[in-house]
Formats: sequence, C-alpha cells, structure tokens
Amino acid sequence: MTPEEIAGTLTKLFGTASVGAIAPGSWQVETANFRLLVLLTEDDTWLRVLLPIVPVAAAQPFLEQFLEANFDETQEVRYALYQGVMWGVFQHNSATLVSADLSSAIARLIALHEAGLNGVFNRLIENRIRQIVQAAKQQGQSLQSTMQNLERFYTEGLLGEIEQTQEAREQVLAVWRYQLERMWNEIEE
Repeated sequence: MTPEEIAGTLTKLFGTASVGAIAPGSWQVETANFRLLVLLTEDDTWLRVLLPIVPVAAAQPFLEQFLEANFDETQEVRYALYQGVMWGVFQHNSATLVSADLSSAIARLIALHEAGLNGVFNRLIENRIRQIVQAAKQQGQSLQSTMQNLERFYTEGLLGEIEQTQEAREQVLAVWRYQLERMWNEIEE
C-alpha cells in the first residue's frame, strides 16, 4: 500500500475529521474512545498500527493470559508492551498489504481495545475454575459437595467481600454454580 492508499483507507473507516497526518507516513486517528497510530518506516516498507489498551500496571497480573491470547486468539494483531503501556499492534510489509487486510486488522485492534482487561481476566478465571474442578474431582468430591464448600467459604467470609450483601453473595454463587456445572463434565481428574 502506498501512503495515499493508507490515508484513503483510514479516511474511509473513520472520516476526515478523525484522521490527521502527524508527519510524512504517519497518521493519528482520534475518536472519543481511542487514539490509533499508523506509522510507516522511513523507507515505506513496513506499516505498524498501534492502539493503547491499558497501562502496564493494570496488565501486569494478566501477562500470561495476554501471551496466551497472542498464541490462540489475536490472529494478525498482537499484544505488546512498550513505555509502560500494553498495546495492540499490527505490523505488515506495506508492499503486500491490501486495504481489506488493513481494515480487518484495525477492526481487531479496536476489539482488543474495547475488551481491555475483560478477555484476559475471563481467561484467567476460567483457568482457575478448571483447577478447582480438577482438584475437587481428584479429592473425590461431587459437584454438589464442591458447591457446598464454596457456599460455606462465602458464609464464613473466606471468599467475597466483607460488606457483601446476601443478594450479592447469591448472585456470585449463582455464577459459580453455572460455571462449575458448565465445566464439570468437560474436565477429567
């Protein structure tokens, strides 16, 4: 793609009001929800599209899940750390890049941005629930006894918040029950 084609694709996606050239071969897309950077190398051979996701401090507990997502889920875009920020990044040889692929990559970057920490947090929680199910099965517990243990932990204050209302506790336990029932038969001892 030439710089003109890149600028045209960005304008088609976001409109002229949101797209600004910040230097030759560099654009910034400014919306109410994000700031996307599009950068060509000095020789115009590589294109990089960057979108900040979250500060590194917020991402730190989930680095393993971000890397797993790079392997399993993110397809042509990747998570990357730079200068205290977790970024969504797309890099491609500009000579072989076409507008449809650039548009698709930008859509994926925006999806990563919108998901923020939710996707990796959900992955972490699912892994933890799998570990609980596996440990319970190894101890010979049934689904029912595992759920009773969780209810007891909430009642005794070992899980949940100190000031949690009964209604909030019941909602959390309903989610636990749903997840345990969903995964119980999937997981072997």
